Amino acid sequence: MTRLLSILGRAYVIAIFGFIFLPMLIILIISFSADSYLSFPPSGWSLKWYSTVLGNTTFMAGLKNSAIIALIVAVLSLLLGLPAAYALVRMEFPGRTLIRNLILAPLVLPAMMLGLGLLMVFTPAGLVATYPGLVLAHLVMTLPFSVRILQTTLSNLGTDLEEAAMTLGARPLQTFLLITLPRLMPGVIASSAIAAILSFDEIVLSLFIVGPRLQTLPVAIYRYVDERTDPMVAVLAVLLIAISLAIVLVVERSVGFAKAFGR
Repeated sequence: MTRLLSILGRAYVIAIFGFIFLPMLIILIISFSADSYLSFPPSGWSLKWYSTVLGNTTFMAGLKNSAIIALIVAVLSLLLGLPAAYALVRMEFPGRTLIRNLILAPLVLPAMMLGLGLLMVFTPAGLVATYPGLVLAHLVMTLPFSVRILQTTLSNLGTDLEEAAMTLGARPLQTFLLITLPRLMPGVIASSAIAAILSFDEIVLSLFIVGPRLQTLPVAIYRYVDERTDPMVAVLAVLLIAISLAIVLVVERSVGFAKAFGR
């Protein structure tokens, strides 16, 4: 019976693994297709679609915009999320639970509703089709994740070292910079990386904010797919997957996600 359960457990894990990664493998194979349309398996093999993507000014401009916005969003998510997480975990004040729930609210609200609301707010302010508008829109989605990750990391750190430092005469700011922040660094790196990935891949909110002269890579892909279906789409999907995986691997190799959550 134990052996049967073990076999079933392995089969279940393999099935889940295949369910997650098989579509990625299919997309990777199609990206090397020589066909002029999406087909699997391809009738021939070629790298022409990769060179075509690299020579496409629209996609390269979208890639540049997405990279810049993701970097800015990652930094701002950390600068705004770290003080918020610290206050929610280490301080006692009225309405703390309400504030925590409000910060996390965008995680459960429909993205379409958020996008429409942002469009109505940003249009009179002149933020539509601008870098500041896209950054603020992406922050709406990334900031709750950053706060949540940093909250979890802080909650698992404990306060013994901080209390010892303050007992020995350290000021609160000194304690934070010299004791808390170094121990919190895995969470800082992980939250910044996740914020960058979420911003880079964000499309729903971006569709409401972008304009004809400023669009991100996911929006450029969406508009391209609306008109054509060729292996260039697969190449772009591989590019997005590769960038996301690269960020995840760098974080895992440098600090590990287990340490990011204080484990």
